[in-house]
Amino acid sequence: MYLYLKKKDIFLLNSLKDELKTVFKVLSDLDKKIIWIFLSIPIIQALSSYYTSRKFYRSNFFEEIQNYSDPYLLEFLYWFTGDTFLALFPTIIIIHFIFKEKISNFGFSIGDWEFGLKVSSVFIFIMLIILWFITSSQDFILKYPLLNSTKYSFQTFFIYEMGMFVYLLGWEFIWRGYMLFGLEKKFGFYSVFIQMIPFTILHFGKPFLETLGSIPGGIALGILALKTRSFYYCVIVHFSVMFAIDTISILRFHSNEYGIGFNSLINILKTLIGYIL
Repeated sequence: MYLYLKKKDIFLLNSLKDELKTVFKVLSDLDKKIIWIFLSIPIIQALSSYYTSRKFYRSNFFEEIQNYSDPYLLEFLYWFTGDTFLALFPTIIIIHFIFKEKISNFGFSIGDWEFGLKVSSVFIFIMLIILWFITSSQDFILKYPLLNSTKYSFQTFFIYEMGMFVYLLGWEFIWRGYMLFGLEKKFGFYSVFIQMIPFTILHFGKPFLETLGSIPGGIALGILALKTRSFYYCVIVHFSVMFAIDTISILRFHSNEYGIGFNSLINILKTLIGYIL
């Protein structure tokens, strides 16, 4: 009986050894660049979720700066700069030292600027029309701007929006630069749909219409990046949309206008002119 079990164990060990050899053989034949991209992105997102999030900042640093005039602004700036660092620094290191490629191959380029600016302008115009209707919903009025104090201080609003621009630079690079162009050679146009999936998932928790819109939005931005060979125009579009959402939401709040008719538009424009003058 003992001999039988021993022989059985040896057989199982040999079988396991053969399986491991097969697995290692398969892994060794895989495209190393693709593996690096698929592994580095979840690691970066995990670091972001645990160490550069607003939640982490609030848990570890908030008490130290409560006497600051606007501690919540610092919380957002920590999140914006921290996530931008994670999106840019490790990926550029990987591109330069592991892939041994130029960052221009991953969208850090002006690219086809004429096409990029034309398409971006059209996209922004269409989105402004859509946002006029969407921002009248209660979900958006309660959600945006994310930093409530921007409603009462132009200086806070300006600093916040500049932080948002920096944040979106890193955000667009990791999806429409690092991931999109990194996967393009292997998966071709399918890379547009691959980068759209995590982009959409990261919208979970936002208003439903915004999350749903991130699906065609992520595809459209991916196509724009591929066509122009640059993610810069995605930054322009994304920031313009976010800036418009915040601005329209604030103007609606101060003018107490939540309609979608012409009179509502006139009253909101009057409120904007009042701020300017």
